[in-house]
Amino acid sequence: MPIAKSPADLLSQSDILSMSGLEFMQGILEGRNPGPPIGETMGYTLQDVSDGRAVFRGTPEFNVTNPMGTVHGGWYGTLLDSAMACAVMTRVPRGSIYTTLEFKINILRNIPLGTTIDCIGEVDHSGRSTGVAHGEIRGLEDGKLYATGSTTCIIMKVA
Repeated sequence: MPIAKSPADLLSQSDILSMSGLEFMQGILEGRNPGPPIGETMGYTLQDVSDGRAVFRGTPEFNVTNPMGTVHGGWYGTLLDSAMACAVMTRVPRGSIYTTLEFKINILRNIPLGTTIDCIGEVDHSGRSTGVAHGEIRGLEDGKLYATGSTTCIIMKVA
């Protein structure tokens, strides 16, 4: 999956609006559309996408730790926001965009550095103007639940 390295690498708004959200996300997974730079910065990539569902995979390393040397809460939040919002995006129709309106996370336990996780977002509701989703971070090998989250996204038709 190619990652956008500069604003010039991103698709134009008209290109994005010509696709449904699911088509756009499938394009990232298949390498036709650039992936978001935040994924490279934070160490995660899109692993799977389908209608109402998005999965990101990542492995926290030292660069995402807090002063105590444990995984920073912002890493959990960024992954959950990405997975849950991208799950909503799979339901966004052509000609519309979305953005996160609010999200909440619950960190249940520390992820040991070097542990590969999947962050799964699934849609609970998608309508004309809002999308609601939930998510979880689970260890790939150990299956442990590390964090959960919920989000509300606003869906907007572009005139």
